[in-house]
Amino acid sequence: MSFYKVDSAMPGSYPFAGLSNYTKVFSDPSFYPVLGHTAYFTIVSTAAELVLGMGVALLLNAPLRFKWVWRSLVVLPWALPTIVNGALWRWIDNGQYGVLNQLLGTEIQWLGSPFLALNMVIVADVWKNTSIVAFFLLAGLQTIPAELREAAVMDGASTWRSFWQIVVPLLKPSIAVVLVLRTIEAFKVFDIVYVMTGGGPASGTQTVAFYTYLQAFSNQLFGYGAALAYMIVIAVGALAMFYLRLLRQNQLAGV
Repeated sequence: MSFYKVDSAMPGSYPFAGLSNYTKVFSDPSFYPVLGHTAYFTIVSTAAELVLGMGVALLLNAPLRFKWVWRSLVVLPWALPTIVNGALWRWIDNGQYGVLNQLLGTEIQWLGSPFLALNMVIVADVWKNTSIVAFFLLAGLQTIPAELREAAVMDGASTWRSFWQIVVPLLKPSIAVVLVLRTIEAFKVFDIVYVMTGGGPASGTQTVAFYTYLQAFSNQLFGYGAALAYMIVIAVGALAMFYLRLLRQNQLAGV
């Protein structure tokens, strides 16, 4: 379909278009802002989830009472369906009766401006997915012998230094897995944007996947939408190969 001109204006007549749908992607002035939103969403959400997930993993790996209770509570946001999570945060961020304004004593329209709305969608995504990142990293932490950190402390290393020089290098395989999974999921985000903002305001929260949906099903440019969908597949595949290559290099280097 991506090689044909398929739209509702010519039902039953689909002329061959060659690569014109693909070249249209790069000549479409509306595509580049959408690509920028997607890149910003991917980088910020993945970085925030990695940092917060690491903190949660370290807490869950510490000697705590009722550890199973804390782990059960942490996994609850991730267990919520994304549609429910988006609807929940849409109500929280409501400028008139949302609980966020009530807690802060403000009257901010959190979903009223493009940049602020995009960041609030990121907050909702981070709240949901930090827990799964934490459990991936927790699994990696539990493979690190406690004797290594104890020996470092006995040698005079601070907690911060032992974390950076012992824990982080040994967690590189787990971190790489997290980066692969979360980057791919963030790059093709659609559902939480659809529920929270519908791509608005002023197209400020449109991502590549959401833009593809609009072109194919709202504008009924199915050929162009198919080309956009394949561009997403190519981009996600390239990201996955990049991360996996880094992981393989680390394994060969014995890191």
